[in-house]
Amino acid sequence: MRILVSNDDGYFAPGIAALAEALATVGEVTVVAPERDRSGASNSLTLDRPLSLRKAANGFHFVNGTPTDCVHLAVTGMLDYLPDMVVSGVNHGANMGDDTIYSGTVAAATEGFLLGVPSIAVSLVSKAATDFSAAAQVAKELAERFLRSPFRRPVLLNVNVPDVPYMQLRGMRVTRLGKRHKAEPVIKSLTPRNETVYWVGAAGGAADAGEGTDFNAVANGYVSVTPLQIDLTHTGLIEPVAEWLA
Repeated sequence: MRILVSNDDGYFAPGIAALAEALATVGEVTVVAPERDRSGASNSLTLDRPLSLRKAANGFHFVNGTPTDCVHLAVTGMLDYLPDMVVSGVNHGANMGDDTIYSGTVAAATEGFLLGVPSIAVSLVSKAATDFSAAAQVAKELAERFLRSPFRRPVLLNVNVPDVPYMQLRGMRVTRLGKRHKAEPVIKSLTPRNETVYWVGAAGGAADAGEGTDFNAVANGYVSVTPLQIDLTHTGLIEPVAEWLA
């Protein structure tokens, strides 16, 4: 099994090191990740300049671009084969509910999916994030499941793992995305040169965390596994908008 690993925290992040090490027991791992933290980059592609691909001392490759750039470059230009799987992570922090729209971690997996490869985004639901071993083990188990029983078509899974030791995880639940409250306001501050700058505020708390959501599963000690799709069409509004236009 040939696995392409990426992330949005950068090639030097401890989460991607733990992930690559765990997946190396399942198959051949190639790491292509951003040269710096690109959290929140979403599905952006770099189109205004060329990209460079370099190799670090630990064997990981890094790109001066976004997570989407990394996977796109690897699959369509660097590798001479189509990977069997793309795994993105392990992200430092949750990617639940509305987070998936902004997440570079999810975006890297999404690019793999769009290129026809089964893909998984793995996140550790923690602010401290000092131990990525449980999340890496979960990723390994999912990769082994793909190896034993592959899907008939590419699939995109968003996985969130509670920040507890592996043996304390209560299992896995297939979930839907929850919903967050709107984000906190931007934080205004002054630089030493008396220039006004703004920091993007924190994400809002869970607004929809009911039974069946990713928020609910993680809060109860379960690994949340959410199948994602790319079709953004709001089918419920097709008729109302048609009537409005008429």
